[in-house]
Amino acid sequence: MEREQLADFLRRRREAIRPGEVGLTDGPRRRTAGLRREEVALLAGMSVDYVVRLEQGRSSQPSTQLLAALARALRLSDDERTHLFHLAGHRPPPAEGVARLARAGLVRLLDLLPDTPAMVMSDLGEILAQNRASLLLSGDLTRFTGLRRFTVYRWFTDPAARAVHPPDDEERHARVHVADLRATAGRRAGDPVVTELVSRLREESAEFRRLWEEHEVAVRRADQKTLVNPRVGPILVDCETLVTPDQGQQLLVLTPANAEARERLELLRVLGTEEFAQA
Repeated sequence: MEREQLADFLRRRREAIRPGEVGLTDGPRRRTAGLRREEVALLAGMSVDYVVRLEQGRSSQPSTQLLAALARALRLSDDERTHLFHLAGHRPPPAEGVARLARAGLVRLLDLLPDTPAMVMSDLGEILAQNRASLLLSGDLTRFTGLRRFTVYRWFTDPAARAVHPPDDEERHARVHVADLRATAGRRAGDPVVTELVSRLREESAEFRRLWEEHEVAVRRADQKTLVNPRVGPILVDCETLVTPDQGQQLLVLTPANAEARERLELLRVLGTEEFAQA
């Protein structure tokens, strides 16, 4: 671990980012070049104290999960992210691990949509990055580990995963999840991650087994669905999915489907802005 070089690199990358690039207000009274440390901590989901110790070269070795979070928060390019891992004394993630880190270009697209919920997903439904509007709407969906990081796994094994949708929509969403997984499994035949995911789901969910045996196949693209937010209630959104050329990652953009949905998303944004100001 190159502590001094790591500290210098993190500090310089933080100072090079304008708040507007990550969806934060660039007010006239800012005296800090780039982002504040507390803003990096907020975006990366870690303590301010740890960010301070990293920049002062006094931290313990950060985990690969923390490095991935910092890379997203600081909008690092692929080359910069690899350099970050080297400085921290870790091997850069192998091929499967790289696929689990949101591409820098897609993260920059998230920055261009500050008021529109959007997220980067893997082709297996793992949420790799979210913008601030998405966090306000759905909470942090990047925090899960193991098989729980896959949306389809949580859907069939954790009843809480369905609470964000009206009960009447559950059957349709279940079919969409399974059909999309079928398409991915066919495209990634023999992939051990896909094989384990399907095997565990068949073991743990009778509903999944029933739907899997029907062999429906459909890649998830445009859709309309209702998301139930605990603070503002149900929000009807149109979902547009943009897929990378290799189909490994997707940019999911959620736009309000009617005036009521637009008002509720705006209310969420205002509530979030007030909470950040108080913090």
